[in-house]
Amino acid sequence: MEKTRPKHLDLPKIRLPIPGIVSILHRVSGAFMFLAIPVVFWLLAGSLSSEAEFDAYRGFVAYPIVKLALLGLLWAYLHHACAGIRFLLLDVHKGLELSTARATAKAVMVVSLVLTAVIGGVLW
Repeated sequence: MEKTRPKHLDLPKIRLPIPGIVSILHRVSGAFMFLAIPVVFWLLAGSLSSEAEFDAYRGFVAYPIVKLALLGLLWAYLHHACAGIRFLLLDVHKGLELSTARATAKAVMVVSLVLTAVIGGVLW
């Protein structure tokens, strides 16, 4: 009896469920925030050194591409926080049913995007 296993995985054909997407995005957002630490410290240190430096950094942050990057960092923080709360609840065995797990994963996506839009809109 020969098994008919695939010789290779066709990744574009594999559909990951929403909880899996949230899990991967949780890891990606954590890595993005970790890699952004030097830039955030650089911006913070420069803005606190003097009034002239603060004005220079404020001018730097005014560029649209920098605002977009900071908006991405804001999303990463909010998504990571929302998904982290979800994973803490899963660790204490709350929301393990399939329908609840899918609903909380969708809620994480919606809440993180809405919070990013609201806070980003206020700060932009």
